[in-house]
Amino acid sequence: MWTRLLICAVLMGILLALPFYFRKDEVKTIFADDVDTVVVICAHNKTIRDEYEQAFRKWYKAKHDRDVRIDFRTPGGTSDITRYIEDRFRAEFRFFLEKEGVEWQKEYGDVFNDKKRGDHWARQKFLNSNVGIGIDVFAGGGTFEHSRMADRGYAVDGKAALRHPEWFGENAIPSDFGGDKICHPEGKYYGVVLSTFGILYNCNRINELKNSAPPERWSDLGDGRFFNTLVLADPTKSGSANKCYEIIIQQCMAQAGTPDAGWRDGLNLLKRIFANARTLTDSASRVVGEVGTGNAAAGTAIDTYGFTEVLWSEHCHGDSKVVYVMPKGGTAVGADPVQILRGAPNRKVAEEFVDFLLSIEGQKLHAFKAGTPGGPEKTTLSRAPVRRELYAKEFQEYIFKKDYNPYASGADFEYRAKWTGRYYTLLRQVIKALMLDPHVELQAAWQAIIAAGGPDKVPQAMAVFNALPFEYQDAAEAAKSLQISKEHSASDVAAVLRHWSENARQNYRDAERLAKEGK
Repeated sequence: MWTRLLICAVLMGILLALPFYFRKDEVKTIFADDVDTVVVICAHNKTIRDEYEQAFRKWYKAKHDRDVRIDFRTPGGTSDITRYIEDRFRAEFRFFLEKEGVEWQKEYGDVFNDKKRGDHWARQKFLNSNVGIGIDVFAGGGTFEHSRMADRGYAVDGKAALRHPEWFGENAIPSDFGGDKICHPEGKYYGVVLSTFGILYNCNRINELKNSAPPERWSDLGDGRFFNTLVLADPTKSGSANKCYEIIIQQCMAQAGTPDAGWRDGLNLLKRIFANARTLTDSASRVVGEVGTGNAAAGTAIDTYGFTEVLWSEHCHGDSKVVYVMPKGGTAVGADPVQILRGAPNRKVAEEFVDFLLSIEGQKLHAFKAGTPGGPEKTTLSRAPVRRELYAKEFQEYIFKKDYNPYASGADFEYRAKWTGRYYTLLRQVIKALMLDPHVELQAAWQAIIAAGGPDKVPQAMAVFNALPFEYQDAAEAAKSLQISKEHSASDVAAVLRHWSENARQNYRDAERLAKEGK
């Protein structure tokens, strides 16, 4: 037995040592003499990556008379990427300290990336270092994650505003819009394109419903007529999906007049929406495919995926079988940014890549139809440019959707970060505990309520169905209970989530019983 344990220990040691052993080889590849390289980590699909590659090569060649390549790293969705970045920086900072003769302590891993611990020597040591992870740029994923990377010290000033001050301002790239920061005030991320969240629905599937009115508002997706017809993405896997659900809660808060009532209304609307889901995916991009093929009647979607599916449907059928709508009063505009990471091994090329994405040429690549002057070579990317100049009348014949302007369509919705921004991660965990883990019981309860004539016919059942583990006023305490610390171990956090799930599961069983009793 001891021999087996020794062999296992040796093998584990080899696996842990491999990243450090190959560090020099990795750097040699990055710094190849015959071609410049930028290493980009992102969740962009292959179509976007291919168009980026060919357009940046041409732009870079014309400017520097040198070849360039983009070394894409795609470990998964935005949540997977941020976890990867976190883990790599922690490992590299530990290696950095141990190389200087400092014995690693668990405390250092807790404080080096904590903005609130700026006085700790480990935090200062990290911020004053050039510790890197062999990656130059993090692209896409929304301002929340990029802002978090900046706060933790993983991102650095890209200095694009210093190189090109004329690109920034209300008539070009604004600093903020609709409550969202388009650009980081210290240059630690820059919005490249604008994103809105909406509903994609399949016309044929909607026409099959007894009530065939198309969904126009977020609340429509919580209607019983959509039971077992929706497709939704798991917010613990998809950052864009979680942002969409946060927007739904924000709209409920605005309509309710107070955050407390709106929090309750929003979470219970999300319960009904998830109860209507027949398919739950781990990627926001898969939602539109399910709707496009008719496997689902509707789903929540980010605009670029929605518009791309509409164009594909038009290409295949002559006219589109799917429709993307921006919900009335609930269309929030956010930026999809790019940022340069600390210790970027190819800093100069990384700056050029950021400049390209923000340049008129890079913006046309995102916004124009394929084959038009300045547009992509093969595939229309259907991404709304962040630069206001591209919405001028002279470009309307080239842009992917005529008269589409998020700066105008999103003007009636203001995102209030102080309401839910600090609970972005908590929201993921609440949805998992209340809607994903007990999804079978959630659906059974909702189906029984629908069969009984709807919520108004069975008020007792609906009251139990709507029970929450905590109110908005207690959200800060709830979020704290899910943070691993000296007071809360990983086991403690797991116990809290398990308690929420078990209570929700029992509530749904009780709601089902009450609904069947006509109560």
